Amino acid sequence: MKFKLQQSAFILLLITAVLMSNVLFAQEEKNGDEKKEAYQFTILKELPRTVVKNQASTSTCWCFATISFLESELLRLGKEEFDLSEMYIVRHTYPAKAQRYVRLHGETNFPHGGACYDVIEVMKNHGIVPEDVYPGINYGEKKHHHGELSRILKGTLDAVVKKRGGRVTPVWSEAFNAVLDIYLGEIPESFNYKGNKYSPKSFLADYLQLNLDDYIDVTSYTHHPFYTQFYLEVPDNWTFNDKYYNVTLEDLQAIIDYSLDSGYTLVYGGDVSNKFFDSKKGYAIVPQKDWEDMTEEERKQKITEPVEEKTPTQELRQQWFDNFTATDDHAMHIIGIANDQNGNIFYLTKNSWGTDRKYDGYLYMSRPYVLLNATGFMVNKNGIPADIRKKMGI
Repeated sequence: MKFKLQQSAFILLLITAVLMSNVLFAQEEKNGDEKKEAYQFTILKELPRTVVKNQASTSTCWCFATISFLESELLRLGKEEFDLSEMYIVRHTYPAKAQRYVRLHGETNFPHGGACYDVIEVMKNHGIVPEDVYPGINYGEKKHHHGELSRILKGTLDAVVKKRGGRVTPVWSEAFNAVLDIYLGEIPESFNYKGNKYSPKSFLADYLQLNLDDYIDVTSYTHHPFYTQFYLEVPDNWTFNDKYYNVTLEDLQAIIDYSLDSGYTLVYGGDVSNKFFDSKKGYAIVPQKDWEDMTEEERKQKITEPVEEKTPTQELRQQWFDNFTATDDHAMHIIGIANDQNGNIFYLTKNSWGTDRKYDGYLYMSRPYVLLNATGFMVNKNGIPADIRKKMGI
């Protein structure tokens, strides 16, 4: 009996040792994986911002990024943290897009995307409301889904412009707006906020007190003269906004860095289709060798340490714009500066794809990536160096 007890104790001890070794091995393996992280970032400066939101199944990054930027502006000005309604802006842009589509007889696109400028213009004309006043989800979902809405809106407009043998009636816009009211909600004329009654316009003017004339768009391309304003030829510039300030690439980088150093965030609008824009890993880079020029073996190789990147030049930036390597895919909010373990500069960027990815909804874009892939930025003009402002005429 005593022998059996000793034997059982030995077996139990052996099993425990095996299990512990497996746990330790798994922990070592996990730690090894963590050590193999290709990029290790150190944040050098991060500016106040609101929580990461989720645009979900919509083409409204332009609105989420710009609203996030304006919420940071309010924090910079010492005001409270706000959650402003993106869908209030979206609701107001659709009728304007529809009018343009009909007046051009459908011989243009009906975009669901947009630009930073759209947000500023809507706010100038219609004000703004808090998120809880106008959440813009009126169709039984918890997240934004605009697929069905988009198809109905486009179908309505096509029924108007493709009508044969008759005139366009004056009531088509009423039908169009009725669809928007059903899906997104009716536009509020007034609302209560902290015990006071506001209209969307008075909320902006009296409570938020943002000077919307401070916000401008800047870019850098050689097919227009530097230090002039021009119409940026991208599909989402559906208003034909011709107020993009054109500066040299050197000055563009100076504007980005000076803005962040001075406490101003900015909006990035540009390409995210690059093979090395990886939101799951949380970084975006531009290796010296293009994906198209890599062998199959090179493409399969994992990045295990920081790679050498392309040097941004004015010529390469223009080439990428001309051949559609860099397009206006997406807009995000740049809120800080970081570096990797080799000292390379990255921009800490707030996305609008929720928080279930690496870095809880943020990512790091390398300086070369930003300078080559950005089609434009929205900035506060007070965050531009004085000498560059003088050249820009502002």
